[in-house]
Amino acid sequence: MSAGRSADGREVQIPLQQAAPSLAAPLSVAPPIAPSSHRPSNPWPPGDPAVSQGVPAGFLPLHGGFRDHFVGTPENKYRCEDCGLVLCQPRQTECGHRFCQSCINSILSRPNPVCPADMEPLFKDKIFRDVCCRREIMALKVYCRSEANGCQEQMSLQQIPDHLNVCPFFEVPCPLGKCKERMMRKEIPDHLNWKCKHRETTCDFCMTKMPLTDLQKHKETVCPAFPVSCPNHCSFSSLPRSELCSHQHDCPKAQVSCQFHRYGCTFKGLNQDMRQHESTFAAEHLRMMATRNSLLENKVEDVKGELLERYKVLPALSSRLSELENQNDELREKNRQMEQKLATMQKLMSSHSEKLMEVELELRTLLQLRDEVDNLRGTLENVRTRLNALEQGGRSGTGSTTHTLASLETQLSRHDDMLSVHEIRLADMDLRFQVLETASYNGTLIWKIRDYKRRKQEAVAAKTLSLYSQPFYTGYFGYKMCARVYLNGDGMGKGTHLSLFFVVMRGEYDALLPWPFKQKVTLMLMDQGPSRKHLGDAFKPDPNSSSFRRPQAEMNIASGCPLFVSQSVLETGSYIKDDTIFIKHTVDTKENCSAQ
Repeated sequence: MSAGRSADGREVQIPLQQAAPSLAAPLSVAPPIAPSSHRPSNPWPPGDPAVSQGVPAGFLPLHGGFRDHFVGTPENKYRCEDCGLVLCQPRQTECGHRFCQSCINSILSRPNPVCPADMEPLFKDKIFRDVCCRREIMALKVYCRSEANGCQEQMSLQQIPDHLNVCPFFEVPCPLGKCKERMMRKEIPDHLNWKCKHRETTCDFCMTKMPLTDLQKHKETVCPAFPVSCPNHCSFSSLPRSELCSHQHDCPKAQVSCQFHRYGCTFKGLNQDMRQHESTFAAEHLRMMATRNSLLENKVEDVKGELLERYKVLPALSSRLSELENQNDELREKNRQMEQKLATMQKLMSSHSEKLMEVELELRTLLQLRDEVDNLRGTLENVRTRLNALEQGGRSGTGSTTHTLASLETQLSRHDDMLSVHEIRLADMDLRFQVLETASYNGTLIWKIRDYKRRKQEAVAAKTLSLYSQPFYTGYFGYKMCARVYLNGDGMGKGTHLSLFFVVMRGEYDALLPWPFKQKVTLMLMDQGPSRKHLGDAFKPDPNSSSFRRPQAEMNIASGCPLFVSQSVLETGSYIKDDTIFIKHTVDTKENCSAQ
């Protein structure tokens, strides 16, 4: 750090790196250096390894070697083979020659670099720092870099930064920062006291401190103690700027309006004539005030009447407002419900659109099969017609006719077999189409069982003990399930109850679902009467039961209620209508029950 004094005598600190770009200026070897004001700036290159070695910024030249004025002529071993100057950050090659770091870098950047001393090829990995040589060079005696300004000091090269931090002949910028001038360090006090345009000064009127460049504008515009003249040219020729505003109210030459102008007085004149006007027109002023007061009283009465009228309608408005608020709350609730319904419908539409695409694909396949069956039937009819014709002609025909007849019978048999296969496939596709048409993907099954009496008799006769519903799902990629019912009961309920069970089936996405099955299941018999007293039961699956593990066969063992509802209750209530019953299964889909 360097030091100087400002205009008020305070000591100002000047950092070397900030104040002295001349430290990095090119320096001559033999002759004295030129004045620093004519030397180009040479800042310390960023990222140079010398920074990490404790060398201050701006001390080393950017390109080439040291140009300082040495006391004694340096030996040739200290000179760079490329630039001829005293080595800066010396590097030694494999062939034994020394170069400045910037010089060797420049040589290595060329294609096929060679040593300029002996033309030997150079390799980057065989060039190293010459620490010993650097130490000897930094110990060489030099003159101060401010020698041209009059400094006669001598020192070692490595002592230059410390000396220049205190050298009185070293050029530095103005410590105030705004001034662009440069001066020797010893000239700073005189510069701050007398020469710098930005030096601190004091206003003679308000004693405020500020830069000299702002003093004149301060006096002309904002100084509160600066003397100014009255704009009305009264007897007060000069007064402080801060008192000018209050003076305007009392100035005898100021133009003012009568203080009764709000009541209708139009007089305007000088401040000194206002007292005579007020005394002369006092009666007129009182008359104006009385008239104005009468008008105000009439307005007050009108306002009172208007307020009374408004107070009368206020209760009706208040009740109307309450009704509107209630209606608004109802509309908000309806809007919320509609949004929920809309979201539900959007989900259903999304699932149904996917289901519809699958049904359309199945329908196309079904139509193709029907066309094939129709073609086969036509072919079969043609074969039969030909067969009949051959049979009639074969009665009087030869052995060749008999052979042709046998061939046609074989072909007819083959077509019959193909027709049977297609009819089986057609029936299978019809069944799949019906399943897809009635499948549910929201975890809810409503199963309609027609012909209850006939099916019940078949169950009693042990012809058909149980019925299975169509499959339903917890989601498009969720669990696959179905319901199973024993109309004449099963186990403990056989012959007395309707037994209802829930079955987990093997689905296409079981590998992606969590097991065992854990969703809550609700079983319900729907009441078709107006009271809607549905009968229901619910259970949480037992994770240890094999009924709820991942199915290995087509379906797991059914789990449910053998004593779901007694047959007497079922057949005497309104649960059977038009010989039909409805059974509902609901699976809780709030938990994670879909493939992720």
